[in-house]
Amino acid sequence: MMTSRFAPPTEAQGLAARRVAADILDGVLNRHRTLDEQLEGTGSHPGIKMLPDRDRALMRRLVATVLRRLGTLNHLLARLLDRGVPADAPRARSALLIGAAQILWMDVPDHAAVDLSVRLVQADRRAAKYAGLVNAVLRRCARDGAALVAETEAEALDIPPWLLARWQAHYGEATALAMARAVGVEPALDVTVKDDAPYWASRLHGEVLPTGSVRAVLHGAVPMLPGYDDGQWWVQDAAAALPARLFGDVKGCRIADLCAAPGGKTAQLVHAGATVTAVERSPHRMTRLRDNLGRLKLEAETVVADAAEWEGAPGGFDGVLLDAPCTATGTIRRHPDVAWLKQEADIAALAGAQRKLLHRAAALLVPGGTLVYCTCSLEPEEGEAAIEGLLAEDSGLRRAPIEAAEVAGLAESVTEAGDLRTLPCHLPHADPRLGGLDGFYAARLVRA
Repeated sequence: MMTSRFAPPTEAQGLAARRVAADILDGVLNRHRTLDEQLEGTGSHPGIKMLPDRDRALMRRLVATVLRRLGTLNHLLARLLDRGVPADAPRARSALLIGAAQILWMDVPDHAAVDLSVRLVQADRRAAKYAGLVNAVLRRCARDGAALVAETEAEALDIPPWLLARWQAHYGEATALAMARAVGVEPALDVTVKDDAPYWASRLHGEVLPTGSVRAVLHGAVPMLPGYDDGQWWVQDAAAALPARLFGDVKGCRIADLCAAPGGKTAQLVHAGATVTAVERSPHRMTRLRDNLGRLKLEAETVVADAAEWEGAPGGFDGVLLDAPCTATGTIRRHPDVAWLKQEADIAALAGAQRKLLHRAAALLVPGGTLVYCTCSLEPEEGEAAIEGLLAEDSGLRRAPIEAAEVAGLAESVTEAGDLRTLPCHLPHADPRLGGLDGFYAARLVRA
């Protein structure tokens, strides 16, 4: 067995974090498990609890970096390996991906990245025979990797070909590339604050966005940040915070929030003065929503039910917010596993479920009531086409066009039809880490 000649780091220097990262990558790439289910809740990796906070943050960043740049990494390893990545040892592939990601995009000394990846494969029965190969490939990556990446249009490689082709067809070549480039940047932390955004921007070492959200470049455990325990703010992408504002003044209004977990939009509506009924099908996700509301000291009625079958409350609602389950392709910048877990066939299946939810949501409205439909998908079938279909089938609804002033003057995000369509490349910033938005679609309809 060939070993690295570098001095081996201790366990405390990050080997445990890399072991957990390799396991989670294997879960995504080979067992089709989402990052969320592996990082949180009852199905989370048991090793996470054993990691110190610093190593836990390192593990998360390792996994996210590999998934965010997976297309480029696969292309690079194909150039560096004559016979391709070993197919009989998943840990060898994970070790190569983790090592190369550290060398190219993370502030980790090359020798440590090489040595720790070698130790990862040495500890795995099936992969141990590839320790010498991993050592040689990563040394070559340290020497030639940056130049090889520079020769490629790397951003385009990091979006699955089927998805990039769709973006090019719907948004044009230039915009699709700009979206891919934005997705490749690790996003900042966005939070929605109860009040005094400038104060919390200062406390969190961030800035106030035109939309009113606070954005900060921070690494570490969110619950340790000032104001979290006191319930002064909640994590929510700036784009995700826009749909709830499309109701206007909601003081005294009865609003149903369908598919409500984890509860960011429910919190916005309650804080703005609405009486909210939050409906969520998953008991586990509803527990998370209730916990979030408890921390924020906000109250809402909560109902565990399938929103597509829910009969609602007597008298109906002044407003209904439907954030429908979708492919979530607009969230790849924050959830890079989405790019590699979703397939094009998922779009049609989800579009059918969205149509059913839309009809149920519309049926809950009182006359003159407002329906806001949104998805975190960049795919038109889950946005524009869904709304056009509903309007064609329900003559009692009309579109209430959104004005740029309602979305902080983000005129580029308002479509010709008057809907909201944010893209990852919107809200640019001189510091790429402070730019960008999740891809969101929202439409506002009114019952005659």
